Amino acid sequence: MPAPFSVGVSEVDSARFGLVYVRANNVAAADVSGLLAYCREHGAGVCVARCDVGDFAAMEALENEGFRLKDTLVYYEAALERTAIPEPRLAIPIRPVKPGEAGAVGALARAAFADYFSHYHADLRFDRSEVDDAFVDWARRSAMDKSVADEVFVADDGGMLAGFATLRFNDAEEGEGVLFGVHPEYQGKGIYRDFMITGMRWCLEHDRSRMIVSTQINNYTVQRAWVRLGFLHYRSFYTLHKWFMREARAL
Repeated sequence: MPAPFSVGVSEVDSARFGLVYVRANNVAAADVSGLLAYCREHGAGVCVARCDVGDFAAMEALENEGFRLKDTLVYYEAALERTAIPEPRLAIPIRPVKPGEAGAVGALARAAFADYFSHYHADLRFDRSEVDDAFVDWARRSAMDKSVADEVFVADDGGMLAGFATLRFNDAEEGEGVLFGVHPEYQGKGIYRDFMITGMRWCLEHDRSRMIVSTQINNYTVQRAWVRLGFLHYRSFYTLHKWFMREARAL
């Protein structure tokens, strides 16, 4: 059964970008008029909307109202009870994050995502430095706030953090690998694979039978890693933006 349409103001993104930031998920054609009414009612500066790639009517309805495509998000899943989870190589030991390490995780995210390209980066109306800060803040909050992530793992190279992985529970059956980052100096050592295996085992240990992950469609390296671990592509979404003001500063 398709997930229901949802819309709301993201307080975190609104504060970061200095405008009313509305986020909408699982948009169908019939939802577009209500979405626009919500945006006008809340004084939206920008709306970031996602629709299923197979819903051509939704895509056309959004484009007709001035929404513009900014990326395609692909989701992969693994049925953990039926997937042979390999042993980690443990190129560098992985452990849960410790209290007081949120700042270090944020700094690691800044290095790991320096050349990353997201739907924010694809929209030139967003300030690039603020977009980069978004990933830093996301990682930092994940390491200190259970409402953001249920667990954060780090690769600890003798006290130097080489990478991090954030995970959450979506429901009683599903866990999700949300945000992964490996410092450029440590890439190519198998750390990302070990994070994925650690996440799969963590989900299974907490009685989740399924794990999902997502990324931009052109992030081929991680998708190849997922397939090798038994993940399969099962859904995709378009991400579209619509601006409601000329200037990005409104608050």
